[in-house]
Amino acid sequence: MEQNARMKKGIMTQKQTEEKHFVLVHGVCHGAWCWYKLKPLLESAGHRVTTLDLAASGINTHTIEEVHTFVEYSKPLLDFMASLPPNEEKVVLVGHSFGGMSIALSMDKFPEKISLGVFLTAFAPDTQHKPSHVLEEYIERYPITGWMDTELYYNGSSTTLALGINFLSTKFYQLCSTEDLELVKTLIRKGSLFPQDLSKAEKLSRERYGSVPSAYIISNEDLAIPKEYQQWIIQNTGIDVVREIKGSDHMVMLSKPQELCLSLLEIALKQ
Repeated sequence: MEQNARMKKGIMTQKQTEEKHFVLVHGVCHGAWCWYKLKPLLESAGHRVTTLDLAASGINTHTIEEVHTFVEYSKPLLDFMASLPPNEEKVVLVGHSFGGMSIALSMDKFPEKISLGVFLTAFAPDTQHKPSHVLEEYIERYPITGWMDTELYYNGSSTTLALGINFLSTKFYQLCSTEDLELVKTLIRKGSLFPQDLSKAEKLSRERYGSVPSAYIISNEDLAIPKEYQQWIIQNTGIDVVREIKGSDHMVMLSKPQELCLSLLEIALKQ
């Protein structure tokens, strides 16, 4: 209880006159709902927060079988970024897990509208390889055969997946509450990592994607994207602003929301 009180006090002391606009982007098979703990914490510190459902995610009405490309999957985020007035506010993009790929695409397309891209225990592409490179490296290290009861579906040139409940409970949510695990059991949807499509995509531009300040937040007890792989991503992309949240699993926004809020504010308020 005392630690929670200190965390809340720390969040409140981060208030400042300049309002930031955080845009939170979820990972594969999840949705905007997974930010339900973090969103009010950021708002209580005086900042705006937008959470989005990517295509075939959350309450978005498409099914993953109707989404054929990674750009289509990321379209809700891209549409939102396009709607922001030019030369006005710049947003802080936060991408969790596979959501890092979507914020990277937005950073490449709208660098002038983004003050900071934060990769939260996330995939982060570089500018030397095709975007699929970080996924290929991950699969080589951690074969999908080890994803327990996760089911894969192959349909021509696309691959979709349904994360298994045993996989989620032991690799994603192992430090989360039983209530959060029940929530994901209700709201989880089929998704895709779009490996075939990303292997054909153009490299992200150093002049655009590479020009946006970026940061990485490590979750040190993540069993889905292990810490050593997160560190490889950081080295591969050259991200030099790095924070680590101890005692957090893959779903750090649920297992350690107050610590995550403090880290985000500390990073963003320096921009």
